[in-house]
Amino acid sequence: MFEDRQQAAERLAEALVAYRGQHPLVLAVPRGAVPMAAVLAARLQGDLDLVLVRKIHAFGAPEFAIGAVDESGRVYLAPHANAVGAKPGYVAEQKSLELEELRRRRALYTPGRAPLGASGRVVIVVDDGLATGATMVAALHAVRQRQPARLVCAVPVASKESVELVRAHADEVVALEVPHRFAAVSQFYRSFPQLEDDEVIAILALPNGN
Repeated sequence: MFEDRQQAAERLAEALVAYRGQHPLVLAVPRGAVPMAAVLAARLQGDLDLVLVRKIHAFGAPEFAIGAVDESGRVYLAPHANAVGAKPGYVAEQKSLELEELRRRRALYTPGRAPLGASGRVVIVVDDGLATGATMVAALHAVRQRQPARLVCAVPVASKESVELVRAHADEVVALEVPHRFAAVSQFYRSFPQLEDDEVIAILALPNGN
């Protein structure tokens, strides 16, 4: 159990201390992971930026991911997608909606600048937890196309199934806790407020995000 995202990020920084001094690029999956990634970037003497992906949820279950889409429009569908009725028409509709949201967030969060360079660098992709792992897989795939020297997935808590899923897409997976019983990421935080756009913008506006 973590007190909040701040404490979780501090513990992650300890687990990733080997990358301190290597000027890693720390990429947050907005919105919840942004304050965590800011802590990591500061502690590891790296750069803070975003990797924008959006969950595609099961019909009628907005918290249950069946896949995710990145800014390029590539869709990743989880192994369980077909079993819960992920029909092509529904997936295409959701992809269109989420791409629109990705464009909105990119324009709002990082106006007038390109993403920071990842080629040849240690890149650490951070989220506040993994339930199905679908969003993280999409994020890792998007970053892999940018040719990092090493690609690390870092999360405070994850389901066992999600760790197994993302392991094939990263060079290293750091998950501080992998509990046997996992219902939702929020159950492992005493304080887990939703972040708003203005909070993300404010963090990104600070020197090194911190």
